[in-house]
Amino acid sequence: MRMKSIAAFAATAILSGALAWAAAAASYQKTGVVKEVSADSFTLDLGKEEWRFYTDGGTTGKEAVKAGDKVTVTYKQMATKVEAKGAAKAPAKKK
Repeated sequence: MRMKSIAAFAATAILSGALAWAAAAASYQKTGVVKEVSADSFTLDLGKEEWRFYTDGGTTGKEAVKAGDKVTVTYKQMATKVEAKGAAKAPAKKK
């Protein structure tokens, strides 16, 4: 019984550590000049491209963002929905 408890605790600790590492590794940053600000988003000019970032109640610092300011944005990419469509069809061979 004691060995099972130790094994379960070790597995839980390893899984928790892996999940914490994965969550920390999923953060990215972009720095640029704010081009446009709206109630729930802003556009960041990165020089060669523009990115739009959406904000919500949990976004810290969004009230200080103004057009023309240089800012660094920390963000995470996360899927919200995935629909499986089956395997992709191979292109038809030409005769």
